[in-house]
Amino acid sequence: MKVIISGGGTGGHIYPAIAIANELKTIDPTTEILFVGAEGKMEMEKVPRAGYTIVGLPVVGIKRELTLANLGFPFKLGRSLLRARQIVREFQPDVAVGVGGYASGPLLLAASFKGIPTLIQEQNSYAGITNKALARWAKRICVAYPGMEAFFPAEKIKLTGNPVRSDIQFADQQIEAGRELFALEATRPTVLIIGGSQGARTINESIEAGLQRFVDAGVQVIWQTGASFISRAREVVAAVGSPLVKAYDFIYDMDKAYAVATIVISRAGALSVSELCLVGRPAILVPFPAASEDHQTKNAMSLVKNDAALLVTDRNAREELITTALNLLENPNQQKQLSSQIKTLAKPHAAREIAEEVRKLTK
Repeated sequence: MKVIISGGGTGGHIYPAIAIANELKTIDPTTEILFVGAEGKMEMEKVPRAGYTIVGLPVVGIKRELTLANLGFPFKLGRSLLRARQIVREFQPDVAVGVGGYASGPLLLAASFKGIPTLIQEQNSYAGITNKALARWAKRICVAYPGMEAFFPAEKIKLTGNPVRSDIQFADQQIEAGRELFALEATRPTVLIIGGSQGARTINESIEAGLQRFVDAGVQVIWQTGASFISRAREVVAAVGSPLVKAYDFIYDMDKAYAVATIVISRAGALSVSELCLVGRPAILVPFPAASEDHQTKNAMSLVKNDAALLVTDRNAREELITTALNLLENPNQQKQLSSQIKTLAKPHAAREIAEEVRKLTK
């Protein structure tokens, strides 16, 4: 079987795609998989690191505001469609999978026009513009949240949850390895701060402003900042001068990071929410307000309304985030409640279910 998987732009698209690919290879190691991404985007580095081949399209997104950059959009889209047709013709896939992001549009269109069955995987509670546009041609649409009939034909929808990296499911087995990796003390509480694969400015600035409060409370901090903030974060950590704080631009061993976390501070991207459900860690979510249709707030509220997470708005984070985190660290009963409730929302077999749907389309 030959499968093309297309999309990317953020870790929230890339890692589910890799999880689907891994599951397809687990079911049948002879499966051939080709990834298609957008040139210059992070999938062009992350996918080869995971062991798969990827080719890039010159496609870019269209800006919501009026800008000169939009003038080049039609030309790059046209070039991407031609390149996508060439890729489909040369690779001859049995099925094409789109996970959202710029590149999935041209590729899934090219596959559909060649009569190749397509599957869409939508991670968020509010469907992305690319997936909504591709839905009319898709044979199957795998979603992570109920109620997606608002965006897609009901007869095409399969509720699977979001696929995550397989190592995340076994995070609890990595506690000792995590303490060794991050040089942590077993007797101290640990806060894991993650702002998504590219970092989160509001979260970073909130942590910067209140970092000394964590240190004064004897709390260990694992701080993933994203590449754009890491230099500043290192200056802040040096100024604090405490071995309790570790800053990283990106953390590849997320299973070990989750394993040692007492609580987690995170954006509310679909992948982060799905991972938190699987690892069952008490979480404080700070949704990114500029996400399309405010979908991160909708993702977060799916947990909050089930007493499975706490929410601090982006607007209030600088004043409230550190205090909320310290209060949670001092309340073991609340930690247990949040942990217990968030685990009930986990869908640990999402990657396998999606892989099986992909295989059905080839028969």
